[in-house]
Amino acid sequence: MTKQHKKIISYLIKFSILLLAAIFIYKRLSDNTNLQNFNQLISTLDKNRVTLILSFILLLMLFNWLLESLKWKFLIAKVETIKLQKAIASVFCGLTWAVFTPNRIGEYGGRIFFLSPRKRIQGAIAMSVGHIAQMVITNVAGAIALLWFLFHFVITNQSLFFAISFLVIVFCSFFILFYFNIHWLNHLLNSIKPFRRFNAFFGVLNSYNIKELSKVLLFSIARFAVFTTQYILIIHLLVPEIPFYQISLLVFILFFVQSALPSLDLLDIGVRSMTATYFFSFITHQEIAIMASAALIWLVNLIIPAILGSFFVFKLNFFGNNS
Repeated sequence: MTKQHKKIISYLIKFSILLLAAIFIYKRLSDNTNLQNFNQLISTLDKNRVTLILSFILLLMLFNWLLESLKWKFLIAKVETIKLQKAIASVFCGLTWAVFTPNRIGEYGGRIFFLSPRKRIQGAIAMSVGHIAQMVITNVAGAIALLWFLFHFVITNQSLFFAISFLVIVFCSFFILFYFNIHWLNHLLNSIKPFRRFNAFFGVLNSYNIKELSKVLLFSIARFAVFTTQYILIIHLLVPEIPFYQISLLVFILFFVQSALPSLDLLDIGVRSMTATYFFSFITHQEIAIMASAALIWLVNLIIPAILGSFFVFKLNFFGNNS
């Protein structure tokens, strides 16, 4: 394939990514009832307070993806050294891919095509370590919050509660133990015959020590705290009578349920709204406000970053130095 052919194919792929992202975003934003409800709800509130809170939520979104960029830069350093600017560009570009791919699988493509061709498979594996760290925090916090929810609103039998508590302890312990022994995954993959040929790539899993994994986990905890703060701010704005601790715990459950369900980012708003509405219904009847809150966070954390990421799509390098 000539250099000119590679350029043509590269531009076609980039235009296709932008077109697909634009179509999916437009379809989900046009006539979005929950966002319309949000506009109606805030129209009756103090405008200065609303502006302040929404501005802070937007700043938290930027801080969140900065944290993810720092985490990505740290993880990928085992494979290839990249500058922070490149890490930020690849993270936002990955979000553009994520909106139209199942389970956000496109996020991998959006990032690894910023790396050298020979480093891309290892880059994807390094990226998975960061995702596992985020999953550990989501599952541990979510399981504990779910236990609190069951105790207060569902379970009346003490023996059943203790049994579920034991399962939660085992569940959380498994995730923490597995994460800090991520090299086990390398051994597991090497035990599967079709994967043995990729042994050289999976070896990156052995390169992270406890201290490095702890640092990645701290990045993930910080991001989790940012997500939670955004929800607390917007729900407290619309439904101020709900205590902060209840909002936090129910948001933990919301993240937990979302992480367990396969979805498409742009359809994820339906999952978020239904999950939030169900769990918050135990403490408030303001269902429209809860659904509107979930819709706003979806818009801020996924749609706006995906739009920003479209500016970095043309920096993708599919064929190395030739594209």
